[in-house]
Amino acid sequence: MSEDPVPLHFLTADDGLDTAPSDTPLPYEERERWRRPYRPGPWRVGGAALLLLLASYMLMSTLIIAMAGTLVEALVCLAGAALVIAYALRLLRAGVWVSSRGIRQVGLFTTTTLAWQDVAAVRTAQQPVKWLGTPRTVQGQALLVEPRGREALRTVFTDHNADFLARPDAFDRAADVLEAWAAEHRHPQHP
Repeated sequence: MSEDPVPLHFLTADDGLDTAPSDTPLPYEERERWRRPYRPGPWRVGGAALLLLLASYMLMSTLIIAMAGTLVEALVCLAGAALVIAYALRLLRAGVWVSSRGIRQVGLFTTTTLAWQDVAAVRTAQQPVKWLGTPRTVQGQALLVEPRGREALRTVFTDHNADFLARPDAFDRAADVLEAWAAEHRHPQHP
């Protein structure tokens, strides 16, 4: 007996690259919906999984402390587990999201949204990039968004971040999709 797997929409990209007709550069039907144009990488998913594993141990500790200790200690442990779960979920949501309204850069603690008409250029550049977000830098590629008349956004994503490390084809595909979204929405085609 075979069952269909439960879809985890927050982990998948709604890129439609496998089922899209070849003449459509952007195969999305619901362009108003915010979507991530790439799948989260194994480093991001693995880090979130380890945090959720830690949270499960903390929740088990909460139960043991509640049974054997005081209620205040159990509540402190429960609050810590809730913070770890929230951090893991935010880690999974971090990245670049696009819609017909603009581009959104979701970080762990901040979110920046820029309307397409405020975007001067979206391009890739060879430059020193951080390796997995650590202070160590290596030579790599970065996708840059240059806004009109504003301070530039921080690097949108690189080929050495948690989504694209050791996945150069995925980086190229994601950069191409973002550049296509920018080209289409900065200069909309009127029928």
